[in-house]
Amino acid sequence: MYGGGNTFEGIASDSLATEDPEKLAAFEARIARGEKIEPADWMPQLYRKQLIRMIEQHAHSEIIGALPEGTWITRAPGFKRKLALMAKVQDEVGHAQLLYSAAETLGKTREQMIQDLISGKSKYSNIFNYPAFTWADACFISWLVDAGAIVNQLANVKGSYGPYCRALDRICAEESFHLKYGHHCVIYLAAGTPKQREMFQEAINRWWAPMMHFFGPADKISAHTQVLMNWKVKMATNDDTRNQFLDMYVPKIWELGFTIPDPALRKNTETGRWEYTEPDWEEFKRVINGDGPCNKERLEVRRVAETRGRWVREALRSATMKYVEPLV
Repeated sequence: MYGGGNTFEGIASDSLATEDPEKLAAFEARIARGEKIEPADWMPQLYRKQLIRMIEQHAHSEIIGALPEGTWITRAPGFKRKLALMAKVQDEVGHAQLLYSAAETLGKTREQMIQDLISGKSKYSNIFNYPAFTWADACFISWLVDAGAIVNQLANVKGSYGPYCRALDRICAEESFHLKYGHHCVIYLAAGTPKQREMFQEAINRWWAPMMHFFGPADKISAHTQVLMNWKVKMATNDDTRNQFLDMYVPKIWELGFTIPDPALRKNTETGRWEYTEPDWEEFKRVINGDGPCNKERLEVRRVAETRGRWVREALRSATMKYVEPLV
């Protein structure tokens, strides 16, 4: 996440200096050939550390990301919408479990990952620390936030760590259905009454800044991008994925007759890149570090769920479970 301007050399030099140079060269040659690294293979400690950080953060984002939409299950308009949203939220939690399993192959236990989430030590996506005030907010998340996630994940499917790539294969397949569901919800609002259109426009106005933050800090200030790119943990830079998202979805938003709250937003036809107002990276940093509108609320929900479910996990882990005669 936010790296405070450290360079790849500053992060990596000390760690790589202690690695066996022959093993390191063989490892990098495998990656250059496009081979997948598996859990039992030798890997630099920095590679392992960066993968744990990235996959764990992704898992936390999936499980926390279910919360703002989950609050709308009982309030979604109509029974079919309720059923669809319930299935979507269930998928998101399932994605977290796939990702925790992938991260566990690198040596960190699921229990430790959850504790690090609840304590605030581990981070998750900034965008899930904002409130979903209206049904239109839930629709924005289902369409555009999931669209941004797919842009990131489709690139990383081609990465170098086998368990993560295989998890992303399944996740992307399910996210494509989420995207269609979200788009259908938005089309319904866009074709609805003036009040419905106004409600979605207000959602765009609220969520656009967090959406620009969603892809991570600008490449010039991101501490982790270069090391992740070198080892094909990450297959596109933050700025590239942000530009790809804008390329794919700004025209769709405009086509529906909605506006985007950034007067500087335009496509530079010469460079092929989008120009926009520079996001407020100080706000991004505050939210990531726990000072967003819903940080405490989101983590408290997760803490309560973890506490209430402890007895189930302990029962499942128990090697022997005594049969208790029912009371007559």
